Amino acid sequence: MQFSAPLKSNSKKIMLLGSGELGKEVAIEAQRLGLEVIAVDRYQNAPAHHVAHRSYVVNMQDKDALLEIIYREKPDYILPEIEAISIDTLLEAEAKGYNVIPNANAVSKTMNRKNIRTFAAEELSLKTGSYEFVTTLEGLREASARMGYPCVIKPVMSSSGHGQSICKSPEMVDESWEIAKEARGDASELIVEAFVAFDYEITMLTVCNGKETLFCEPIGHEQRDGDYIFSWQPMQMSQKAKQKAQEVAKAITDGLGGQGLFGVELFIKGDEVYFSEVSPRPHDTGMVTLITQSQSEFALHLRAVLGLPLGFTFYGDGASAAYKTEISHSNAPVIDVDESLFCDNSFVRIFSKPEAHKGRRLAVALVFDEVKSALAQARELIKGIKDN
Repeated sequence: MQFSAPLKSNSKKIMLLGSGELGKEVAIEAQRLGLEVIAVDRYQNAPAHHVAHRSYVVNMQDKDALLEIIYREKPDYILPEIEAISIDTLLEAEAKGYNVIPNANAVSKTMNRKNIRTFAAEELSLKTGSYEFVTTLEGLREASARMGYPCVIKPVMSSSGHGQSICKSPEMVDESWEIAKEARGDASELIVEAFVAFDYEITMLTVCNGKETLFCEPIGHEQRDGDYIFSWQPMQMSQKAKQKAQEVAKAITDGLGGQGLFGVELFIKGDEVYFSEVSPRPHDTGMVTLITQSQSEFALHLRAVLGLPLGFTFYGDGASAAYKTEISHSNAPVIDVDESLFCDNSFVRIFSKPEAHKGRRLAVALVFDEVKSALAQARELIKGIKDN
């Protein structure tokens, strides 16, 4: 375990468990509110490490090592920022009086697709697509046949779409099994979902501060292999569908409890709303709020955690595009920044990751403009990014 020397401070402390690009923005917003930031991740020089007061490198599944850091630092708030964390750490820390955001039970439910799907569908009676859980290849073949083709196959525990595939025929089942087994996380059990022929999908950013619940404008997004590529805000939808989406988002966040920002993923077909997943933290598709709102999702997350007012101004339409590298880097990739990346209504954020593999997200382009135009500009901007 590696760590930097502690400093003496009377400020309230937040501890980020996960220090990627989303955690980095949370850390920046926390410092703007005068909080002391401790960033923890499994690798050295993670993005949030660059802007935190102190940083630690540790196996995020090592309960004892994580608890040692928590007991040393005594944070006022523990913010899990990734899925791959020892849940026993959070449960024990919470039992000892530490404030886990939004709460350890909510994190436990949302990091496991089986837990959150059964909670949403069976306890809260929210509309979802049909689903089954399997643990064997033969079970996967049988469940896929019952769900029909295409169907969606995912590990019950993974992050950023890893291990997810759309199985289009019986001949593809074995391939989907192998994709799932190679996922980052626990692939001992898989969820097989009937494909919902939705018109579009959205992220409903939902903010709870213990006094009120607030919604950002719905965010449309495009995914590839289960991972975000483009997002835009607002997603045009009927008032009826929007109202239903907010009702579903409030039901799931009220059910989970606690304070903070939640990224609620929903499928929309006509005016019908189907629950998909929820993250109890800022969402990658929500990076678009860095340019569309007076308070980004990261700022709102911190305000909610602290119980502060949640009001903000929606400036107007915008879009984001993720830049993913096509090559692997054993050292920190250098991204060339030239004049092609500078426009009056846009900017690029580079994450400064210490290494990269093919397909890893290294930057994001953000554009403020009418959605169709903003998306087109964002797509062009990431074409101008080069890493070496």
